[in-house]
This record gives sequence, C-alpha cells and structure tokens, in this order.
Amino acid sequence: MTSADTTAFSSAGSISSAGLPTRMGASASGTRPDGLRIAQRLRPCLQRLHRCLRALPAAVLAAVALQATAAPLSLKDDRGATIQLPDTPRRIVSLLPSLTETICELGDCDKLVGVDRFSNYPARTQGLPKLGGLDDTAIEMLVALKPDVVLLGVSARVIDRLESLGLKVVALEPKSMTDVQRVLGKVGLILGKPDDARRLWNRIDGHLSQSAASLPPAARGLSVYYEVDAGPYGAGSSSFIGEILTRLGAHNILPPELGPFPKLNPEFIVRADPQVIMVGQRNAPGLPQRPGWAGIRAVKQQRVCVWLPAESDVLVRPGPRMSEAAALMARCLRDAAAGPVAWPTTPFNAPPGGMR
Repeated sequence: MTSADTTAFSSAGSISSAGLPTRMGASASGTRPDGLRIAQRLRPCLQRLHRCLRALPAAVLAAVALQATAAPLSLKDDRGATIQLPDTPRRIVSLLPSLTETICELGDCDKLVGVDRFSNYPARTQGLPKLGGLDDTAIEMLVALKPDVVLLGVSARVIDRLESLGLKVVALEPKSMTDVQRVLGKVGLILGKPDDARRLWNRIDGHLSQSAASLPPAARGLSVYYEVDAGPYGAGSSSFIGEILTRLGAHNILPPELGPFPKLNPEFIVRADPQVIMVGQRNAPGLPQRPGWAGIRAVKQQRVCVWLPAESDVLVRPGPRMSEAAALMARCLRDAAAGPVAWPTTPFNAPPGGMR
C-alpha cells in the first residue's frame, strides 16, 4: 500500500463496532455505491453472527458439563464394594427412609419408582409402590420396576439376591454424623449433584449450631437417656442421636464404647439415674412400672419427653431432617430444665400428648 493509499484510508474510512466500513467508498458527491448498500443490508446478519460467536464458549462449557454429568461413575459403598454406574440413574429404588428423604431433598423425588414400607416422607413418596422392608423385600415386584440402581442399608438381606439378578446395588449405613455427611456425599455423586449435597450438609450443620445456641445455661449438662426401641435399645454417644445431644450440651449416660445403638441391661439405666428421658410414644406406657425405674430422677420429677410417631420418624432418621431433630431435642431439654414436662392426667399410661 502506498503512502497515498494510507492517507486516503485514514481520512475517508473507519470501522464500526460490527466490523463494517462506515465511510469507505463514499463518493465526493455523496452517492452510495452498490457495494455499500449491500454491506448495510448484511449488517444485521453479521451482528447476529457476532452475538452467536460470543455465546459459543458458554454453549461449549454447558455441553462439556452435561457430558461430565453423564459420564460413568465408580464409587465404593459402605460394604467396600465398588459399583459402576454407566450414567446418572433415572429410575431409583430406595429401601431406607433416610435415603429416600435425602434423594427428595436433593430434588430428585421424581426419579424414585419404589420405596420401603417405612418411607413416608415427603408426601410425594406415599403414592409409590411399597416394596417391604430390609428383611422381607418384595424382590419380584422390585425387579419389575427396572431400577437403574437400588439404595439400601448394609444389613439388608436381599443384597446378594438383587445383585445376582443383575441390579446395581449401593449399600449405605449412616450411624454417626460423619457417616451422614459421607452418605449425603455419595448420594449426591449418584444423582450428579455433589455441590447440592455439600450445601445440604452445611445447612444441616448450621441449624444444629443454631439449636445449641438457643439453649439457656440451665438446659446444658443434663444427663439424658434416649430410648430408641424396646429391649431396651438406647442411643449411644457415638450415634448421630448421641452426637446431636453432645452438640446441645447434654450428657449421654451411654458411653461411646457401648456402640451406636446398644441393647442395655435395664439395671444399667437405673444405676445411671438420668435427669431426662426421651422415648417414643409406643414405648412410654408402663415406663414407671419397669423394675426400679420409679426411682429414676427423670421419672420421679416427670422430666420424660415422649415423642409422637411423626416426631420419632424425624429423630431416628439420619438424613436431611436432622436439623429438625436437633430442634426437638433442644425443646425437650429446655422444657425439662424449666420443670416437669406437661403430661396427661395419668402419666405414661395414657397416650401422651407429645412435645408441643
């Protein structure tokens, strides 16, 4: 290009934001040559192309993310078994209520095609096929649902049978709070939602701290016996229930070495003489008539918190409603510290009114 060409370009031409000439080629008389008219007609098309090119990186990233979500997944369950899932499952069977609630809390309730008989929350699960329990699973009915994966507890008797039928089985066993965090993470991986699972755990943990902070000093340090079931079976210090009690500042009468949910000699509880007893409505009637129990401080002073069935479900399921469980236990400790817990006319022998 000559110096004259350069001078003509700089004085007569410029580039628009769309990359098109604005004055190049205009004649001295102001008439517009055909080339310029064509360029102006093309301008809207080129502007649209420009916008598409700017959006291309985002589209590529979205496609890569989708491909990553659909990639095969390999994970170890709580048996130590390695399970290979070729894709994010679309049809899921859950045979443990806490796992059912976790799936729904992570927004994938619509992927459930069958649940165990005890999975009753949230309400959306109540219309699903009920497949029995851990010991009496309706195998033929389950297989007919053609699940991509079956989630259940480690103690389920049907694991080997289901695997022999070619089903993908993931066994998970949340007993402690550390277990709950790990299980949430594994379910999040299976659903392709690991970040949502982490946020869920952080929310649960934050609510536990809030419940602990809500307690007055008088409600801290109380000795507690939490009865999980008749036997009696108690919630040990190493269980998720026991760990919640510890977070709330209570003293669990069952030491960690007894395990998460030990079967107890009733005399042990009498000797421990807890200040507060927490028990489900089903096991509360006749509690003072147990040998030696009438002399326990919690019984004498009527500091026994009796859970309604729906409350018991919340309390014994190591899943997304643990924050609600902490709030229930905190309310019990707060009420017990203030004085006798309100009971019906005939304590323990009439159906209690539960915690209000």
